[in-house]
Order: sequence, then structure tokens, then C-alpha cells
Amino acid sequence: MQWSEVRKAYPDQWLIIEALQAHTTPDMRRILDKIAIIERCTEGKAAMESYRRLHQQYPTREFYFVHTSREELDIHERQWLGIRRSNAAVITEIGPPFYDCKHCLQWNTN
Repeated sequence: MQWSEVRKAYPDQWLIIEALQAHTTPDMRRILDKIAIIERCTEGKAAMESYRRLHQQYPTREFYFVHTSREELDIHERQWLGIRRSNAAVITEIGPPFYDCKHCLQWNTN
């Protein structure tokens, strides 16, 4: 599905979506070409909790939690950089891209 189709099929709802096909533009915007609906949620807090659970279970899949009131998805990609030490208790490596969706963080905790 495309985002416009998702919005029509699920008006004014919180969703967990997965990017089945996506690409990054030169200005580091993540464009989701093909989207699958994974779960519908009653509120933003529930969507975030479901997202965390799914991300822990399937770390290589590209999940997002979104609200369909948004006309467009505004997702920006940032690279994680870190230092790898052989004797460190916690190791931070250069990992996969981190997707920063500023709209996803706007949910009500009440």
C-alpha cells in the first residue's frame, strides 16, 4: 500500500506499519514506497509499546508507529556512530540507520 491508501483505509487511527520497500533521498529523508499494516492501536501510548515489542522481536524489520491524520510521513534518517572497545562492558558499534520520525513522538500519555 501507499501512504495515501493507508490514510483512506484507516482514517484518524494509530497504526504500526512496516516498510516493505523504501529508499533514502540525498537529503536523508526516508521514503516508504510500499507499506504493510501490522497493527491498529487505540492510542499513541499503545502504539509506541507495540512498536517497541515488535522492534525487539524483529530488529531487522523496518517498523514505524504513525497516526493517519498526517498527510505525509516525515521520516529523517540518521547514522549511529560509536566506538568499539574490546575491553568495554558495553560495546557501541556503528550500526544500521536510525530513523527519526518526529511525528511519531507526538502522542498523549494521558
